Amino acid sequence: MKKIVLSLASVLVATAFAPEASAIPSFARQQGKACSTCHFQHYPALNDYGRSFKAGGFVDMGKQGTLKGDNLSLPEVLNSSIFFKFRYQDTNGSDLAGTGNSTLASGEWQIADEFALLMGGRVSENVGFMFEGQLLDPTAGVLAGFKMPAMWGVGEGELKIGVVPFSTDALGAAYGFELLNTGAVRNVRISEHRAETSAQQYIGTAQGAQGLAFVVADPMFFVNVTRYAPDSATDAKMNLTYLRVAATPTFGEWDVAFGVQSWTGSGSEHNGTATDLQYKAFSIDAQAQGAVAGMPLGLYFANTSAPAGSGTEFNLFNCTTTAGACTGHNPNSKKATTILAELGVVPGTATVQLGYRKADTGAATNSKDDAITVGATYNYTQNIQLQVMHSTRSKAGNVGRYAGSQEKGSALTTFMLSAGL
Repeated sequence: MKKIVLSLASVLVATAFAPEASAIPSFARQQGKACSTCHFQHYPALNDYGRSFKAGGFVDMGKQGTLKGDNLSLPEVLNSSIFFKFRYQDTNGSDLAGTGNSTLASGEWQIADEFALLMGGRVSENVGFMFEGQLLDPTAGVLAGFKMPAMWGVGEGELKIGVVPFSTDALGAAYGFELLNTGAVRNVRISEHRAETSAQQYIGTAQGAQGLAFVVADPMFFVNVTRYAPDSATDAKMNLTYLRVAATPTFGEWDVAFGVQSWTGSGSEHNGTATDLQYKAFSIDAQAQGAVAGMPLGLYFANTSAPAGSGTEFNLFNCTTTAGACTGHNPNSKKATTILAELGVVPGTATVQLGYRKADTGAATNSKDDAITVGATYNYTQNIQLQVMHSTRSKAGNVGRYAGSQEKGSALTTFMLSAGL
């Protein structure tokens, strides 16, 4: 407890003396609009305007000037930004003394947990791009993610069709095109504790991928059919399929969405292994964003399952692992249901969160892995955020346990300062 209090105090001091941000990230610069124009309560959660901008391929110029000519429509500047996360994490487990085998149970500062260069915006009238380059790990490649959506309007309405070539090191096949905030894609979620508050993230659908997303998008719905390959597929055979269908209607003052996701197929060369793996999972998710008693309220639900593998092929989303590689079948389906609520107690500034996960690891015994998460966010400015999360998990042997070399923990606490510059 003493470590937690001191750590929280340190982060609060850093936030209190942070200068007021005079710059905002790439897309806000291009549009000449505040971060809150596209985000619900706080980044990265999207509102209806943010979904429209993303569905349009990042090409809306707002007030920024363009260089125009025959078959040319470029921004006057290449918009860029830096995004980082500073975290402190601790579990209630314990480590073996004097062995040097320390884990999160000893408390760990992660400065930075993430440090990325982001660029994005308009390439032409109908083509945009987004690039993420990691600046933290000298042993990893610079390219963490890239997509180049080409979207065209159909008729006189807002219906668009397009294709999105993409590559990502860890965000999953959904990275090509996704608009909801349920954790359907790893980097668009409400809580930093992603596996505790997003069923898709618990199942493990966030993997490396490269492929083509074929998209139909409208303010009332979107469809994404993606053919993709695993991240390390040297032959780049796109023999895996990701399907996403979602409706995004409005009921009164409430922005509502619900949809399904499906991952199918089998392929080899995942993370350097030559063994064929199955990529099979299915998810139903929904969200509602509105206000109660003048306070913004977001509700997020997901139910995701991954069947056991068959024959000699392990299901990447549901297998036993050794040193990070699939080495055996789980006998049952791996599944999770998550519910998360976030209330803006100080609209535009502070929120509180409450989440519940009911999960099964798919193992033959001790498979229960439920979790409860409480948390809060504080926006010092629209692009500087402090987040505090605490999750407790069920205790069944080592299932649902956090780091600890002597005794694994049943609770995880995170203090995080993040910002986009």
